[in-house]
Amino acid sequence: MNEPPTPSLMVQGCTSDAGKSVLVTALCRILHRRGVRVAPFKPQNMALNSAVTVDAGEIGRAQALQALAAGLPAHSDFNPVLLKPATDKRAQVIIHGKALLDLDARDYHAYKPRAMQAVLESWQRLCAQYQCLLVEGAGSPAEINLRDRDIANMGFAEAVDCPVILIADIDRGGVFAHLCGTLDLLSPSEQARVKGFVINRFRGDIGLLESGLRWLEERTGKPVLGVLPYLHGLYLDAEDAVPRTVGEKAASGLRVVAPVYPRISNHNDLDPLRFHPEVDFRFVGPNAAPPPCDLIVLPGSKAVQADLTWLRAHGWDGFIRRHLRYGGKLIGICGGLQMLGRELHDPQGLEGPAGSLPGLGWLDYETRLASEKTLENVRGELLLPGAGAAAVAGYRIHMGVTSGAALARPAALLAGQPDGALSNDGQILATYCHGLFDSPPALSALLTWAGYRPTQNFDPRQRREQDIDRLADAVEQHLDLQRLSEWLPTQG
Repeated sequence: MNEPPTPSLMVQGCTSDAGKSVLVTALCRILHRRGVRVAPFKPQNMALNSAVTVDAGEIGRAQALQALAAGLPAHSDFNPVLLKPATDKRAQVIIHGKALLDLDARDYHAYKPRAMQAVLESWQRLCAQYQCLLVEGAGSPAEINLRDRDIANMGFAEAVDCPVILIADIDRGGVFAHLCGTLDLLSPSEQARVKGFVINRFRGDIGLLESGLRWLEERTGKPVLGVLPYLHGLYLDAEDAVPRTVGEKAASGLRVVAPVYPRISNHNDLDPLRFHPEVDFRFVGPNAAPPPCDLIVLPGSKAVQADLTWLRAHGWDGFIRRHLRYGGKLIGICGGLQMLGRELHDPQGLEGPAGSLPGLGWLDYETRLASEKTLENVRGELLLPGAGAAAVAGYRIHMGVTSGAALARPAALLAGQPDGALSNDGQILATYCHGLFDSPPALSALLTWAGYRPTQNFDPRQRREQDIDRLADAVEQHLDLQRLSEWLPTQG
């Protein structure tokens, strides 16, 4: 006899950032708390925020967060296809956690049948290990131009016979048009696969929404499975988009800014600063003048030379020069580290046109991009003057090989090896370590180094766990889990 299929449910969205990632995260935590062996899955992800997995691969940050919610270490099978855009038309293609090739959009479309094979291989492995799987779609299933050879939404759901729920963000406006329009653009078999709707980010009087909910159910024949409240200030790793503001803080002792360059990556490194109650943190986008601050952080980048050119075009080189002249501190993480050196070399054209570019020149080293990518989780300690051995834990994802005299004074010891550099005057710190601020001892030491001794012991990882539980509690209250039990085991 054939084994019955592993129970599964796929969350697809009417738009990007509709709430797919957070709903899957919440459901993973709800089922995990009930003793269900559940795993997350996203067939194809396009994101520049990524995480290193337990099997030394690379997946999207959202799937790493969902794994955390499910009580699991991140694994490459949770996100078998990851696309990391280097330009508007070209992306690095990562299969089963490993970077295999760079393709433009047209060539990737031709490559999709092979990518689908990788997706199905991961799916089969996960089905053999877990009681149920929670699947996240990408973007919208109603993108007409992307439906051919689709592996991210309905193409995948049809291939594995997975039921689907649609989620829409009412805070954007037009929620009924989003849901009805998306459903109308699906094929008859895909429409039948949609089991119901979820409305996200609602605030106000639910009584005023009820007539619209009844209309939606009557028009479509599909139930509204839940109306989820707008939850402010959730500490959850963003899949890719630069996050919205955290909100007002009672007091801020340190002012920190970071540029939002076009190919910014792993900006979730800065979440501990965004959420720290004593830090005034601001992302500064194009056409916005950076405000006076105590600390500048240059985050990671998927196209370091292009983003460095962008920095110069927007006057950041002059701003950094003045900032350092008046005693401010500067941190470069990964791509930011590479920008701070004397020169950047990309002889193979891995991130853009082949060639070299002068760096900002604040630290005496140079970086040469190589095709082999470093992927590792690391632990160690910071080497800040007067800070003692502040423990740090994170991960490294980079393609550059950096060499030069400045590395003789490393910023940290990671896995027993020196990492990064600290300037002779102590004003500039450079590291390849993502997650630099996640450890409370490292966070406190870095804030003190930057000029402010925090009075509160803020633990980013504990805050993230608390907010996953807060999210799960809200979803458990406002989602019809009894209806979901038609497709998922809701008790272990």
